[in-house]
Amino acid sequence: MYKVSELQAEYRKKLITADEAAAKVKNGDRLHFGLGCGSIVDIDRAIARRAKDLRNVEVISTVSIREKPFETYLATESNEQVRFASAHFSAFDRKMSDDGRCWYIPMMFNELPFLWVNNDCEIDIAMFQVAPMDEHGNFNLGPQVADMWGVIKSAKMIIVEVNENMPIAHGYQTQLNLYGIDYVVEGSNTPLTELTAKEPTEIDRKIASYIVPRIKSHSTLQLGIGSLPLCIGSMLAESDQRNINAHTEMLTDAYVDLFEAGKLTGNKPIDKGKAVYTFAGGTKRLYDFIDDNPICCSAPVDYVNNIATIAQIDNFVSVNSCIQVDLYGQVCSETAGHRQISGTGGQLDFVLGAYQSVGGQSFLCTPSTRTLPDGTVESLISPLLPQGAIVTTPRMATNFIVTEYGAADLKGKTTWERAELLINIAHPDFRDELIREAEKMGIWKNSSKLL
Repeated sequence: MYKVSELQAEYRKKLITADEAAAKVKNGDRLHFGLGCGSIVDIDRAIARRAKDLRNVEVISTVSIREKPFETYLATESNEQVRFASAHFSAFDRKMSDDGRCWYIPMMFNELPFLWVNNDCEIDIAMFQVAPMDEHGNFNLGPQVADMWGVIKSAKMIIVEVNENMPIAHGYQTQLNLYGIDYVVEGSNTPLTELTAKEPTEIDRKIASYIVPRIKSHSTLQLGIGSLPLCIGSMLAESDQRNINAHTEMLTDAYVDLFEAGKLTGNKPIDKGKAVYTFAGGTKRLYDFIDDNPICCSAPVDYVNNIATIAQIDNFVSVNSCIQVDLYGQVCSETAGHRQISGTGGQLDFVLGAYQSVGGQSFLCTPSTRTLPDGTVESLISPLLPQGAIVTTPRMATNFIVTEYGAADLKGKTTWERAELLINIAHPDFRDELIREAEKMGIWKNSSKLL
């Protein structure tokens, strides 16, 4: 055990300003700016102040939860200065991508820790926010362990930015010791960025109404982000179901609703008594719930999103959104045409893991239509995915597809059965057109059945 005086001396030795941290960046460096709520703030501003001096610098991030884009991006004008890459697109990543400044790294989220360490992806400097050092010399990573240990192991230099507002997250591998880092920056203690979900729409409520009755008591729940998961959490909180557990990629306010309703118990085969997640994003209410709460368990993404881990949990229910589905049951959840919207994340892991769980189910949800900027309405169930659309969940893995017109269980269904089930939950205005296209494709039952 370290003596307090030794820790204080070591801390002072490693303490630098944000500008001194920015000065460590050299031309040609590969930087990591942190994950989720741990994305750097003060060091980013300091790097932006010397932006005119930078050349051929690459900045990597994952699921950055921030009020606005990186200051380093705003202060630079070209990729010759700084270029950006993200393993999971946020709204700001989309903005940078539209400007030709950011590229997506196509990866399964669970593979990122392995990637950073084993695939020649060495990081020159890793910079991320942490909670203040405790009496044992440990800095808590906050509610975003995810792939951070892969980043830490890969980095030649580690600089932490201390934020007193960072929740203390219980869990696995949530601590980084002073002796394992190079420099400490005491930040300006910016409040964590809040993600406020929109109020559920009537379509959200209709979709949720097809899912919630299928969720039994003693189920374990993985929810994505947005108004639909919020709606499902709220409906479950008001339902007769009990003993709902959490094992999820992202912890959101929906789980706080379940806890406050006495539904969230953690009584499951593994990680008993724990609501397991790999990163969190939501309102201050969520961050306060996580802070020093032993029920909440943050863990590395290669554990949380591992198919074998998920499959061990009976009655596992996975609920995620998607962008578009075709009549074969192929699901796009990350692009709109050629434009990257989100990332692969762990959707496929949870779809596969839930199916291997005894009593498990996965639901991929989408409104039946969307309205384009010119006022045109298009069906989000289409004969084929449009050019540029990326298949996030392949047809052989798809379980339930849900729209406001129903839930279609595609598992084990033939191509003509899938087409019929999907057309039945498409918007009525598009069903005849979809039937005609399915006939041309040879997958409508009246034309493709041999007997």
